Amino acid sequence: MKRLTLLLLGLALGVSATASAQGLTMQMSNGWSFSFSGNVNVFWVFTKQTNSGPTLSSVRTGLLPAFATFEAKGKEAGLNLGVHFGFAPQIQNGLPAGAPGGGGTHDQFGAQIDMRQVYLTIGFKNGSQILAGRELALFGRQNILNDMTLFGVGAVGIGGNGGGGTTLGRIGYGYIYPNFNAQITYSTKPGQSQLSVGLFQPSQLEGNGNFIYTRIPRVEAEFTYNQKSGKNNYMFWVGGLWQSTSDSASGGNNASSFGGTAGIKAGVSDLSIVVTGYIGKGLGTLLMFSTIAGGPVSTGGTELRKSDGGYAQLMYKVAPKTNIGASWGFSRLKNNSATVATGGDGNEAVRTQFTLTTVGIYQQWTKSLKWVLEGSREQQGIGGGAPAQIDVSSGFMLFF
Repeated sequence: MKRLTLLLLGLALGVSATASAQGLTMQMSNGWSFSFSGNVNVFWVFTKQTNSGPTLSSVRTGLLPAFATFEAKGKEAGLNLGVHFGFAPQIQNGLPAGAPGGGGTHDQFGAQIDMRQVYLTIGFKNGSQILAGRELALFGRQNILNDMTLFGVGAVGIGGNGGGGTTLGRIGYGYIYPNFNAQITYSTKPGQSQLSVGLFQPSQLEGNGNFIYTRIPRVEAEFTYNQKSGKNNYMFWVGGLWQSTSDSASGGNNASSFGGTAGIKAGVSDLSIVVTGYIGKGLGTLLMFSTIAGGPVSTGGTELRKSDGGYAQLMYKVAPKTNIGASWGFSRLKNNSATVATGGDGNEAVRTQFTLTTVGIYQQWTKSLKWVLEGSREQQGIGGGAPAQIDVSSGFMLFF
């Protein structure tokens, strides 16, 4: 299990733990080393919508895509240097637009391959590091890395079982997806505590088409603290984000988007507990800064919408290689209070709310092979009449 955890962190973060779980390492004559590692996962997913909705079945990739990662490391002039490339393919074909569960992203001639990681690292003698390139962003990354559905399927989105790409897991049902973004990030030495601060490629505020000018980078930061006491261990994290966007090439109105997140993970004997949450303004929901549920800013307006969410998770080791887990979470996007006459929503009512309940069995079959069985109920809206769906999945994950 330790080897898989190290590899997963390496795949998702590109940290030095990757070298501890690599599948193949070659030492070059110039002193550099080259490694290749990754995973392949395959899940059968069955979905049934409520209110006489369609029943769908697919064989697809889960929340974590398959990964093929290539890394080279060397030491020059006292600096630890490295480059990392992470290809993330999915196994299923996306259905055409208009088909049940279809996303229209890809046709039947091939599966999707994401170029998720392309970065270099510069490590200093004091253990700190600069990462420059494309990698998982800081804001909200601990929320997804500690989500049990990262090893499974979680939510697929109502009617979305046949689409291309990965499933949602708990993205949009407890946290906003941090995404893989271009960045320059400085991190202190890993240890009991670590601070990371980065400058990121800024994003337009989708929704009304006005806030499209990004003059300065987005700023994201994360602080983590770890503590052990006998067989018990604890981890606490906080994170923040700030971005300024304008509706004019010069002058005009500026919109300041910001977010905050915090969480704790406690391992007490065979029980693991995770509680985490976030708040934001001008972030949107599910996919950061996207038009989902109307987007982070109202049509024709300048006032940003607020969002919040979080999840609670329990996992219990019932056998040396078997864990059972249960989690519940939600994500909300609220209207803004600006008047309708000025392009606002006119109230601060909840605009949309996505909720997800998941239970699962996670079996470490061998050192590298994991078997997963999950069941979820996702709902988009409030009340018994809101669209809902049952998701049942089972599959394998093989790490190397």
